[in-house]
Amino acid sequence: MITQKEFYQRRQKFAKKMADNSLAVFVSSKPKIRSNDTEYPYRQDSNFYYLTGFKEDNAALLFIKRNKKVKVVLFVEKKDPKMELWTGKRVGVKRAKKEFIVDAVQGSDTFCDTVLQNSDGIKCLYYDLKVEDTRIQELQKQLSPKLLSYKDGAKIAEAMRLIKSPAEIKLIKKALGITKKAHHRAMKLAQKLSYEYELQAEFEYIFTKKGAYSDAYTTIVASGDNANTLHYINNDKPLKSGEMILIDAGCEYEYYASDITRTIPKNGKFTKEQKELYEVVLDVQKKIINMMKPGVLRSDLQKESERLLCEAMVQLGILKGDVKKLLKKQKHKKYYPHGIGHYMGLDVHDQNPYKDKKGKEIPLQAGMVLTIEPGIYLPKDDKKIPKKYRGIGIRIEDNILVTKKGYKNLSSGIIKEVEDIEAYALSCS
Repeated sequence: MITQKEFYQRRQKFAKKMADNSLAVFVSSKPKIRSNDTEYPYRQDSNFYYLTGFKEDNAALLFIKRNKKVKVVLFVEKKDPKMELWTGKRVGVKRAKKEFIVDAVQGSDTFCDTVLQNSDGIKCLYYDLKVEDTRIQELQKQLSPKLLSYKDGAKIAEAMRLIKSPAEIKLIKKALGITKKAHHRAMKLAQKLSYEYELQAEFEYIFTKKGAYSDAYTTIVASGDNANTLHYINNDKPLKSGEMILIDAGCEYEYYASDITRTIPKNGKFTKEQKELYEVVLDVQKKIINMMKPGVLRSDLQKESERLLCEAMVQLGILKGDVKKLLKKQKHKKYYPHGIGHYMGLDVHDQNPYKDKKGKEIPLQAGMVLTIEPGIYLPKDDKKIPKKYRGIGIRIEDNILVTKKGYKNLSSGIIKEVEDIEAYALSCS
């Protein structure tokens, strides 16, 4: 768990990045309507959670920086026994004062008035420019005559989130431990199940049983040609013997994500063609992971993954011609259209900057967590590729921590070698 001391230190770091005589506000996520008067399970805004550790809705955070001194106020929903009867207990102002290391805690109904009361002499307001919230809109309206500028407070928080603390890494590892159990269960049961949604249900079962309560994104169970739709989430087709199943699934534990893809044979045994393609993708993934260390550019990982996959596609007869010319014309992109990976943390696609303020790419640094996920996607109706490969889509994805001297594969315990997958499936049949 992340301690309140760490949340306090994050707020202190954020405050140091604010200009003097400025305000910064962060607001909680709004509940989202699912249908009529029912809501989706509530999930806190990632930046708000990063700075507070507070999980309830109708909350806000205010930084007041004047004469180089900073005051931080947390606003929470007041306790209301009648509402709590329906929606559950609230932390409330009194308890929040004891639990959160802030200068003051007030009821949420005082938020706008408190901001306005502290706006004299303030020249800049920091807030998340992407957020559409009536509270922010009202503040903009009231403060516009006084302010010289608005700045994106979210970008500051997101840059801070780039380097994970030991506590954050521990939570990611916890999420991955649960995700490991789910992927291994899928490998065990794939031969016995008949539909994609049955495998999806097994993931959701393990996530809930092990205390994750939530997936980090909608689980992808894509069998056969469905794997060639990158964000396939229908998960409603039959699982057919002889086909591959691409499963992209990870849980979220205490707000921290995992993101793993494995591609397995439905009947537990790779065909010759499936194995050829799979080992190409696995070899590329291993080589790219081995490149990772501080100072390396993500764009270099991307370029090398494209070069390696393009070479392999030529060797397998999927592409024809000179590798350099094919790369220049981006012919390989038809079968490898996505990036090599992304940041991961509080969001499965963590909202961290890839470039600095000058537009220069940020190199890998110790404490970053990224996915590495090369893939080859060969549509069933593409007559330009050898018939034996059509309808196969393969992606292999792991979660990698950049360390001071290199990297650590946080998901190395989730099996991915051909012989391991086959042996595991055989032992469970």
